[in-house]
Amino acid sequence: MDFALSEEQRLLVATVRQFIGRELAPLEETVERDGRLAPDTAAAIHVKSKALGLYAMNIPEEFGGGGLSALDTMLVEEQFGRTTDILVRRAFGNVYEVLLACEGDQIDRWLTPCVRGERTCSIAITEPGAGSDASSIRTRAVRDGDAWVLNGAKHFISDGLYSDFFMVSAVTDPDKGVRGISLFLVDKGLEGFTIGRDQPMMGLHGTSHVELAFDDVRLESAALLGVEGEGFRMALGVLGRVRLAQVAARAIGKATKLLELATAYANERRQFGRPIGDFQMVQQMLADSAIEINAARLVTLNAAWHIDQGHDPRTQISMAKVQASETLGRVADRAVQVFGGMGFCKDLPIERYYRDARIYRIFDGTSEIHRMVTARALLKGDTTIYDWTNA
Repeated sequence: MDFALSEEQRLLVATVRQFIGRELAPLEETVERDGRLAPDTAAAIHVKSKALGLYAMNIPEEFGGGGLSALDTMLVEEQFGRTTDILVRRAFGNVYEVLLACEGDQIDRWLTPCVRGERTCSIAITEPGAGSDASSIRTRAVRDGDAWVLNGAKHFISDGLYSDFFMVSAVTDPDKGVRGISLFLVDKGLEGFTIGRDQPMMGLHGTSHVELAFDDVRLESAALLGVEGEGFRMALGVLGRVRLAQVAARAIGKATKLLELATAYANERRQFGRPIGDFQMVQQMLADSAIEINAARLVTLNAAWHIDQGHDPRTQISMAKVQASETLGRVADRAVQVFGGMGFCKDLPIERYYRDARIYRIFDGTSEIHRMVTARALLKGDTTIYDWTNA
């Protein structure tokens, strides 16, 4: 069991971190102030990232991606957590592994353009009545000859204003339960497909979260992704990778950055003639944060290792999602406390990080849902999720 990073991994992490510090960090305040990323700026950072081979690193090389393993992807995603969501999307891409299910003409139409950054995809699964419970969707797709007719609505669709196609979950056979759910690739601009309002959020400024409406949208047969009725299984797979990468790993990166800032401030800020880092209560907040970040990182990398080994890591991902997102919440709260009044002030980024951190315990399955997943595995007798020596 070797916990050391290879030279290649160290170089990869250093390259991504330097790119974020040099190209993305200076843009964060502008995005926060304007609530958007200017198109010319988005294009510029995309070109620079792609020139370094940093775009779509999670996709196999045969499709033009970086070909990273799941574990290496998590190391990179942790670095992504150190900056703003919309900057990550434009610089490094948001190419979902489920698109690898594309076949034939679908590859040239949806997959490879997405890997090249010529097209952008958003996942459209969440509905007003189907959040953490993805099996409760009501959007419906009905066969009409060789085509499909799509009706329904989605909401909280991240990056929906920018994306030009969507991976949409819909019920194709209501009598089969979750085995009657399928996935479709739906292009923006189709008749009957409406992009609704950008739902205002407490954090994640710059990233749109829109409502979608489908009113008798006709889809050609090629729009079906994978096999009919396999959509729920495929959705669980893609959401699992999203939870591990875009939630757990990025939460660790964001918590790490917050701890760095809080530690530096504790050394600089003086009260009663001493740095506040000399006071034991401040030391405890810093120490607890370091301990919890380290634990969250280990459980996240372990889940990624299970993916690379071909195992079913569903429970490990749930544990990582809870551990990392709740660690971020505690670290962000402590950072505000260490900074005091300045941590609550918009003059410093701590206040923004605190707001952004709150959603990590909610999206892609709430902490409560993932605790249920973990408990069910335990009650079925799976002791390996906490006792590796019994694997």
